[in-house]
Amino acid sequence: LEMLVAHGASEDILIDTHPHIGTNKLPKVIADIRDTIESRGGLIHFNSRVEDFILKNGEIKGIALANGEKHEGDGVILATGHSARDIFELLEKKKIKIESKPFALGVRVEHPQKLIDSIQYHCDNRGDYLPAAPYALTTQTRLNDVQRGVFSFCMCPGGFMVPSATAPGEVVVNGMSPSKRDSKFANSGIVVAIENSDLKEYHKYGNFSALTFQSEIEKRACEITGGQQKAPAQRLTDFLGDQLSQNLPDCSYQPGLQATRLSEVLPEPIYRRLQLGFKDFGKKSRGYVTSEAVVVGVESRTSSPVHIPRNKETWEHIQLKRLFPCGEGAGYAGGIMSAAIDGEKCAEKLIEQYINV
Repeated sequence: LEMLVAHGASEDILIDTHPHIGTNKLPKVIADIRDTIESRGGLIHFNSRVEDFILKNGEIKGIALANGEKHEGDGVILATGHSARDIFELLEKKKIKIESKPFALGVRVEHPQKLIDSIQYHCDNRGDYLPAAPYALTTQTRLNDVQRGVFSFCMCPGGFMVPSATAPGEVVVNGMSPSKRDSKFANSGIVVAIENSDLKEYHKYGNFSALTFQSEIEKRACEITGGQQKAPAQRLTDFLGDQLSQNLPDCSYQPGLQATRLSEVLPEPIYRRLQLGFKDFGKKSRGYVTSEAVVVGVESRTSSPVHIPRNKETWEHIQLKRLFPCGEGAGYAGGIMSAAIDGEKCAEKLIEQYINV
């Protein structure tokens, strides 16, 4: 947090319970961090997709790029994020061990921020001093004698819903908030925990069972809305009744929405658990279940559906020395802060073992 402040983030993040920089301010902060790295001898390679690993005698020596360049070093920290499917495929091709991993998948729900304020603050107008109210909701659902959690994820008060697909032919939604959190909307992912045991029909895909499941739902969301970036949506009350919405409320999602029965997009167990979850949230937070809220699909990139195992002592890959799987992409973090700390620890482990300083 101090490093972020040193590069332009507000000092408020040092004392806030839930520190927030703001999507509008973050690009400048990241650019300043990049300048610091370069001023100390680091190099940033843009438009440089990794296409191969340079391997020798059970160690990774470097990487090969799509433009033909090769870079070798004392080690490789693999910190690609949770959606670099091409890297997962490369690891599988090279017979570098990966595993299917539990994750969570669901929808994103958006309410008027004023409504969330009234629920959280118990007043009609929060005034000039109270911030846009956030919320955190969780419950346990039981279906066919199997219990799974349903919970809010990445809640964005005063924020916007944004398209987050990483390839053509898929629809993925996410949320963001500007620094002032002054949008008239509040949105949050509402997702269902998915274990490998829930994906028996996908076990034929081996290490890609969870990833294939994730990808199929994203493609279905795209196909059902015409193949563009419009997102399938229902009013929350219609979602609970599995009815097609005759019209949809105003929404922050810029590509637009298409009224759809989300039961045609989501697998039945996930849809039914979301219904149970929303009903329970309505009991815990009176006013939350309303026709003013819109449910939008799909929120599917909560965490990596693939795990890259590493040695608990050295933090290297269990098969390949000098390869340090890192952060969300390897299944070792659940958000920005934990990913950052994991990256720092991986760098320390690499230096400790292979670099004389």
